[in-house]
Amino acid sequence: MGNITRRRAMAGSAALAAGAVLPAGAPFTGSVVRRAAQDLAKQPYREPDTALPAAAGSMSYEQYRGIRFKPERALWRGQDLPFQVQFFPRGFLYRPAVDIYEVRDGQAAPVPYDPDLFDYADPAVRVPDRLGFAGFRAHAAINQPGQFDEFCVFLGASYFRAVGRGQDYGLSARGLAIGTGTPRPEEFPRFRAFWLERPQPGVGTLAIHALLDSPSAAGAFRFTVRPGETTVMDVESVLFPRRDIAEAGIAPLTSMYEFSPRDHARPDAQRPDDWRTAVHDSDGLAALTGRDERLWRPLLNPAAVQFSAFLDANPRGFGLLQRKREFRDYGDLQVPYGRRPSLWVEPIGNWGVGAVDLVEIPTNSEYNDNIVAFWRGRDALRAGGEYGFTYRLHWGADAPGDPRLARVAEMRTGAGTAPGTRVFVLDFTGGTVKALAADAPVRVELGSSAGQVDVGYSGPNPETGGWRISLVFDPAGAPAADLRCALRDEQGPLAETWLYRWIA
Repeated sequence: MGNITRRRAMAGSAALAAGAVLPAGAPFTGSVVRRAAQDLAKQPYREPDTALPAAAGSMSYEQYRGIRFKPERALWRGQDLPFQVQFFPRGFLYRPAVDIYEVRDGQAAPVPYDPDLFDYADPAVRVPDRLGFAGFRAHAAINQPGQFDEFCVFLGASYFRAVGRGQDYGLSARGLAIGTGTPRPEEFPRFRAFWLERPQPGVGTLAIHALLDSPSAAGAFRFTVRPGETTVMDVESVLFPRRDIAEAGIAPLTSMYEFSPRDHARPDAQRPDDWRTAVHDSDGLAALTGRDERLWRPLLNPAAVQFSAFLDANPRGFGLLQRKREFRDYGDLQVPYGRRPSLWVEPIGNWGVGAVDLVEIPTNSEYNDNIVAFWRGRDALRAGGEYGFTYRLHWGADAPGDPRLARVAEMRTGAGTAPGTRVFVLDFTGGTVKALAADAPVRVELGSSAGQVDVGYSGPNPETGGWRISLVFDPAGAPAADLRCALRDEQGPLAETWLYRWIA
C-alpha cells in the first residue's frame, strides 16, 4: 500500500448507483463509460457520501494498514488467468465508496462486497455493514513464474501507481489535476467507478475502465496495462468540462524530493539533519520537446513554492525520473529509494501548444509528496466541450532515451572565488562524449535569465570517461535565475540540456 499519509491520500471516489451507467442486462463496451461521462458532465456535481460507521471512520493509519485482503478470495484466483485483483475497504482517509464491476463476455456485474473478504489485525475495526470498496490492486507473475506480486494500485481520488520488475512503489500518477500550483484551492477529481475486464488466458494485458468526476469535469478513461521489466500503461482519456478550466493538468505525476548531496551548499535548501546520503522518490524532471531537444532539470526542495513552465508544442515525452540506483546513493536499509520507478509520459498524437509545468513545494518530511509535473495546454478546456488525450506511461528503471546523447551524471555547486559568485560543476557521461578527445570542437551554449554565467572549464573527465563542465555564475544581485547549459559539436547536440533554478 505504501505510505498513505502522503498527499496522494486525498479523499477517494463518490459512489455511483448501479444501473446509472449501464442498465441491467445491457452489453458493456468502452463507449458506455464515455457516454456516462458525457451525461454526467451535463448534471450538477454531487459531493460523495463520506458517512461511515464510527469504527471505520475513526480508525488510525495503523489500524487501516492492519486490514488485509485474503489472497484466496482474490478476483480470478484459481482460474488459470494471468492476473488477480484484490480490494481495499473504505475507512481511515478513504471514505467514499468506489463502484467496481467485472466485465465478462460483454456483461458487467458488480463485484460484491463482504466484510469477510478481509483479515483484521484489530477486530474492533471490523464493520458488518456492506461498506463497499475504496479501490483495488492488481497482481501478476511479474517477478517470478507462478508467483503473483502486486504491480499496480488504484486508491484515493484519481491516484494510481505501478512498478516494473524488481521495483517498489514510489511516485504516483493521476487521472487529472485542476488548479495545481495556482493560488486557488486545488481540485482533486476522483475515479468513482471501475470496470475490470476479465483477462484472457495467456494474454499479458489487463484492461481497466474508469469514470472520473469532479466539480469541474467528468471523464472516461481506459487503461491497458502490460506488466514487465517496464510496466506500460496505454491511457485513453476523454474529458467533458462542466466549466471552463484554464489550469487543467494532463497526465499529472506526483512525487517526493527531500534532499540529496547537491543541496548541501544551497542557502535556500530544506536540508534536514539526516544521516542518509539522499532521500527522494525522483531526482529530476526529463523532457523530450517537440523540437527533439532532451532536457534534464534536477529537482529542488525549496524554501517557498516554485513554479516552472517549459514551453513546447506537441511534446514527445516528459517524466519524473529516479536516476540514482545504488545503495550508496542513499544508505538506507529500510527504505529502498534506489528501487523506486521512474515514470515517463509518451503523448500519442499532437497535444498542441502548451507547457510542461513543474511545481516544487517545500517539505521537511519524506512522507509528503511535494513534486508535481503535468502538461498544461495553452488554451482552456471549455465547458460543454470534449477533449481527448491519449498517452503511454512507462513505469521502470529509466525513460526511453537516445543512446547517442550523454547525460548529466553529477551536479555539484559551491561558492566561487569572487564574492557572491557560484560555481556549478557538471559531469556528462555516456553517449558520444566518452570518445571525445581533449581538443574536440565542443561548443558550450549557456544561458541565464538573470546575472551572468561563463565557462570556467570544459574538457574530458578521465575518472568517469565523460566530459566535465565548470560554470561560474554571478547573479548580480538577482534573487533567482534559471540556468541552461548545452553541449554541441558540428553534427548537433552531444548531451541532454541541463536546466537549473538557482535561488538566493
